Amino acid sequence: MKISVIGPGKTGGHVVKLLGDDLGDAFDESNPPTVEEIKASGCCYHIRSGDAVPDIIDDVIESGVPAAWGSTGYDWPEDLDEKVKAHKSKWVIATNFSLGMNIIRKSIEAISAGSEILKDPEFHIHEVHHVHKKDAPSGTALSWKEWLNKEAEVTSAREGDVKGIHELTLKTETEEITLKHKALDRALFGEGAIWAAKQLINNSSIGTGICTFGQLFDQVMEEQ
Repeated sequence: MKISVIGPGKTGGHVVKLLGDDLGDAFDESNPPTVEEIKASGCCYHIRSGDAVPDIIDDVIESGVPAAWGSTGYDWPEDLDEKVKAHKSKWVIATNFSLGMNIIRKSIEAISAGSEILKDPEFHIHEVHHVHKKDAPSGTALSWKEWLNKEAEVTSAREGDVKGIHELTLKTETEEITLKHKALDRALFGEGAIWAAKQLINNSSIGTGICTFGQLFDQVMEEQ
């Protein structure tokens, strides 16, 4: 089944390239899709920034087509899961489509649990992205803080064409622990997005409604 891409920019362009013969249509601001065009896809992938989501979200819901969303900086409606289920569709929402980021998530959860025995631990999350990224801190940095579930300072920097660097530092008076993830090529986000989209299409055990990329990853790992 074909996968259409809405917003083939820097990351979306990698998705388009990696899909090859599995690519449906590629849409952008000058060529927005209609509901019928979305319906013609087996799945759609949206990678534009969060401020572009309102322009397309209702059409994607109405289409009933499975969707993978890599948009950050958007507050999703509280009734979104109900609406997606009403159209018998499946959506996965991610702040970061790196499959390796799920290994990081597990590591952060372990650091959080282990820090309970440390004396007065302090946490700092720092992220660096390219100068054109609009939201700061990044959605991924906010996810790191959520996974940590501790008070943490979050800082950001915008430099050149950095693909994405995230670093967590745990510090006490006597030791320091650092966990770092660095994106070397935007293709990694395309690989994860396509993996997620194909799970929505082909994995019948994935229920209707909304799930996060982490929830999807965990379910598939449990099934193997």
